[in-house]
Amino acid sequence: MCTYLTVKDEINGSAKGPNGSWFHVSDVTVYFDHPVHAMAGHTLNIDFTDPSKGPSARVAVELTADSARRLIAAIQEALDAAPLEMQTA
Repeated sequence: MCTYLTVKDEINGSAKGPNGSWFHVSDVTVYFDHPVHAMAGHTLNIDFTDPSKGPSARVAVELTADSARRLIAAIQEALDAAPLEMQTA
């Protein structure tokens, strides 16, 4: 079964892509669906992209639901531990 639920947002960061090159990422797409590569029935799929640079400016992650929840918790823990003045861009 597919959820067809896709969440898109604008972001500001960098990602290491093909050939070990860093590039700016401006968009993120998140959805829970069948993976392309991961060995699981369904995964949380996250695509970090810079559409202005074409389809190769992309980093994709496929995580099991448990791994995705653990990632969310790790991100929250890291942000909570950082001083607020360091969190403003």
